Amino acid sequence: MKITRISVHQVDLPLEHPYWLSGGRLKFEMLDATLVKIETDAGITGWGEGTPWGHTYVPAHGPGIRAGVETMAPFIMGLDPRKVLDVERAMDLALPGHLYAKSPIDMACWDIAGQAAGMPIADLMGGGSRTPRPIASSVGAKTVEETRAVIDRYRQRGYIAHSVKIGGDVECDIARVRDVEDIRREGEIVLYDVNRGWTRQQALRVMSATEDLNVMFEQPCETLDDIAAISGKHSAPVSVDEALVTLQDAARIAHDGLAEVFGIKLNRVGGLTKAARMRDVALAHGIDMFVMATGGSVLADTEALHLAATIPDANCHAVWACQDMLTVDIAGGRGPRNKDGHLQLPETPGLGVHPDENALGDPVATYT
Repeated sequence: MKITRISVHQVDLPLEHPYWLSGGRLKFEMLDATLVKIETDAGITGWGEGTPWGHTYVPAHGPGIRAGVETMAPFIMGLDPRKVLDVERAMDLALPGHLYAKSPIDMACWDIAGQAAGMPIADLMGGGSRTPRPIASSVGAKTVEETRAVIDRYRQRGYIAHSVKIGGDVECDIARVRDVEDIRREGEIVLYDVNRGWTRQQALRVMSATEDLNVMFEQPCETLDDIAAISGKHSAPVSVDEALVTLQDAARIAHDGLAEVFGIKLNRVGGLTKAARMRDVALAHGIDMFVMATGGSVLADTEALHLAATIPDANCHAVWACQDMLTVDIAGGRGPRNKDGHLQLPETPGLGVHPDENALGDPVATYT
């Protein structure tokens, strides 16, 4: 089997509500999605998606994915997409770094490999749990009142897991954490996501002031060095996601004990192939996981679900899915959808969902 054609589509994905990060420092209303279609001489077609969370969140943006695919396409054309390691190495040689641009190609290759084998991707990767995974909401709000309203909106949709965005103002963050804990229901999973919004002293002040609550904070500071500098000065469990980009990052976090949880975002780390190695590092060191798309449609959510299904149930807290935050659906209701706040692994071979090509329009680029 050989790759014979790569088509690239660009789609705007409007958010249902304006979304704020780091105490209102960053605002998002539209996501720039790139859909990659890989065709083969065996008649099997695979789809991948790369949707960074805007252009200002991390060093990743929609036009960068499309430029990266243009650079890498000549190097992967003619390869067997089922041999995902060969494709990975070809991409890494053609374009060092730029992992987020490689993710949709990797995803499409896994989709093809699963279809060729007659298995869902998770099963092909070595084991797919059928336990439905809780969906983590993403509560991007600026005030205590807005935070309550957003959490209630997700509760009405069945969600039991919530990622509450904080960061930027110590007193406001303390008040918001305490308020959410006051209304937290039994069995709910709550992660307080700072998105790199604190300095070292701000992190320590909030963590110390909320120590009695035993809550978990995600990415409290900008870098791993910052997290390491404060790690012995507080007792709060820590999750790392923005600073978890490469396998080397995962190895350092595990070896130095910088976090108790990995937040693996597939687009950021380069796709399933690279993310699976981080999963294994985490499991080998007793580190639990959240698995997330960086953003995007049901395709990106489904990719995250496949990786989550390869993690033992006890070690996977939740998946983050973006589809309920969007006003458009490029897959016509197909694929894993929210049911009582959970996603169920599809039994369809490969990814388990493809877009409606009529909803995508003409490709912006085609490579043969």
